[in-house]
Amino acid sequence: MKRSPAGVFARGLAMGAADIVPGVSGGTIALITGIYEQLLKAIVSADGDALSMAVSGRWNELWHRIDGGFLSILLLGILIAIFSMASVIHWLLTHYPQPLWSFFSGLILISSVLLIRDEVTFDSIDCLAGFTFGVCIAVGAVLMPPVSFLAGLPGLFFAGAIAICAMILPGISGSFLLVLMGMYEQVLSAVKTLQVTELLVLAAGCVTGLLLFARLLQRCLQRYRALAMAFLSGVLMGSLVAVWPWRQEVLLNTAAGAISASRPVLPSTVTDAQLSACLGACLIGCFFVWGTQALASRRGL
Repeated sequence: MKRSPAGVFARGLAMGAADIVPGVSGGTIALITGIYEQLLKAIVSADGDALSMAVSGRWNELWHRIDGGFLSILLLGILIAIFSMASVIHWLLTHYPQPLWSFFSGLILISSVLLIRDEVTFDSIDCLAGFTFGVCIAVGAVLMPPVSFLAGLPGLFFAGAIAICAMILPGISGSFLLVLMGMYEQVLSAVKTLQVTELLVLAAGCVTGLLLFARLLQRCLQRYRALAMAFLSGVLMGSLVAVWPWRQEVLLNTAAGAISASRPVLPSTVTDAQLSACLGACLIGCFFVWGTQALASRRGL
């Protein structure tokens, strides 16, 4: 189905907004709005033949091979969303963290529900086990002590390579992995302040990871789609723990010594729970994802 440029651009905006949110995947947005297969096919087509076309100057053939019109419009929407929203997200994280995390929770909750509704059938033990394993993986990753990662430009390169793989996976958030690696604030700051060198290194890592991972992902989805979707929906549902709005800092004893970590707690244990604001923000997040899918499907955008 041929998509209108406006529809592709709108999907890019939604994917870019999702990709800067810890716990939400741009791949999930692509899946529930009906462009995931087209996106994956376009990425995989950037292979040796495409490189040969570029070297020999066959630009028209290359453009059609990689679905250039679709990719360029989608990428434009993604980049506009990321660079326009980074400062806003950073400010909200500083001044209104609980309502913001509640909004993230709404995004993840409705995304997981839609993914399960459209892609997962629990009619076999394999799918049920895959879903359960995905939930356990996500929850375990959230509750594990923070890990140290490479610092500086090498750290940005590898963080980009790892995070981009998750960003194209429905159900796994690249921003969430950046949080686990301790790189989220550094990446967000680089985007917010337009640190050119850091952004170029990050982009190089993203391109490297994307080209290496996309073909493997396509094969897995072609051969084991039901099981893969069950696992990914479990990861998405389990990642709700990562964006739980009410948290407190605790000290964990590790081999490297005592470190501080954030752990989810009940709202009743928090001095200012902001329950009304958090509930409203959660509902807005749910409506945003649901409305994006409904608009795309009803208007054929």
